[in-house]
Amino acid sequence: MTVLAAWGLAFAPRRASALLQAAIRLRPRSMKIDHLEVINLRYEYPPERRFVYAGGTCTGRLSSLILVHTDTGQVGVGSAYSHPGLVALVVKHQLEPLLRGRDPREVEFLWDRMYAVTRWYGRKGAAMSALGGLDVAFWDLRGKALGKPVWALLGGERANCPAYASALLWKTDVKHLADEATQHLANGFRRMKMRLGRSEEYDLAAVRAVRIAIGKDNDLMADASMKYHVTLAQRIGKFLAEQNAFWFEEPFQPEDIDSFMALRGSINVPIAAGENEFGVQGFRELIRAGAVDIVQPDASRCGGISEVWKTATLAAEAGLKFAPHTWSDAVAVLANAHVVAAMPNGITVEVDQTGNPMIDDLLTEPLLIKDGMLQLNDRPGLGIELHHAVVDRLRMADPLAIPDGFYSDMVFGTEGLGPSAPYQEMK
Repeated sequence: MTVLAAWGLAFAPRRASALLQAAIRLRPRSMKIDHLEVINLRYEYPPERRFVYAGGTCTGRLSSLILVHTDTGQVGVGSAYSHPGLVALVVKHQLEPLLRGRDPREVEFLWDRMYAVTRWYGRKGAAMSALGGLDVAFWDLRGKALGKPVWALLGGERANCPAYASALLWKTDVKHLADEATQHLANGFRRMKMRLGRSEEYDLAAVRAVRIAIGKDNDLMADASMKYHVTLAQRIGKFLAEQNAFWFEEPFQPEDIDSFMALRGSINVPIAAGENEFGVQGFRELIRAGAVDIVQPDASRCGGISEVWKTATLAAEAGLKFAPHTWSDAVAVLANAHVVAAMPNGITVEVDQTGNPMIDDLLTEPLLIKDGMLQLNDRPGLGIELHHAVVDRLRMADPLAIPDGFYSDMVFGTEGLGPSAPYQEMK
């Protein structure tokens, strides 16, 4: 029996695809794409709410909603996490003319068509994220047309999935980290992720403080924010294993696959990476190299639900697990969650807990966490409705005129560019 069969996935994609094709052949009416809409969102943190981590001081957040309007009145919702201006240009000025008049339920055909015309300048980065946002919207429309939630279209049988609180940024006193961790538990989370990469002394003290606060029965992940070298990562990794860390995330820059390969197998804690990877081809290289234990695709970055699903299947064939990254908006959280709910090797989904209104307020029904599980529903498609007052409040008039600031992963102007202090190792 193959590893894939052992996971119970051997026929899941083919079974789901066959069911979808049969349902589509029986569809009662046509559906055509009328036009596409890109809504670029921006939020600026009040000075007292800004957070600091290895990347700098975060002053605000950005994301892009992508709406697919059809001639039936149905609207598919997706999102892309990339440079807002580039997303708008790719979607409105190249892909919209290509897609207008097509049936959005032909998800696989349209993905291949979009990829073919953006390949020469895409394959990774903004173009892949833009077409992925459209792919999410197509899945939403496919589900609405068939009267089924996306998790069911993918062969899943449950309307929930494990989730973790993503926060615990740098604090001046690790006691404040412990207090924050306790609050995440009170909010229903049983897993949480903290950021390291400040100094070896701080990193060790911070992990100890949070582990004591949450106890041994809850899970703790550590994100090193690409600040380590191999020897340091091995040293920290052994400490994380002693602290029973759930995973050790991104100790190195995404291009440095050799360091990931050197680290894996030398420590007894799973290594996770992939938020900066794009498409199945990118994750195939991580998996083929034996660089990670857990892959972290993101539907709003790596190419949509289709690529997260394919990546999850590829990971299962290699005996690996997947846990999607999400750091943009609630649409992306749920797009990723539908795949986790459908796939046996999906272990958890990320939920930003830094006070980002694109996560907390964007939907008419906020994300709900109960006993560590993100609750989905049985409504067709993604099962969501945008909170239009919030969308209007966060909408940017011009995605090419972004105020200077450090938007966690995107920098405009010089604010936030100042490097954090050099990492201090213990002697």
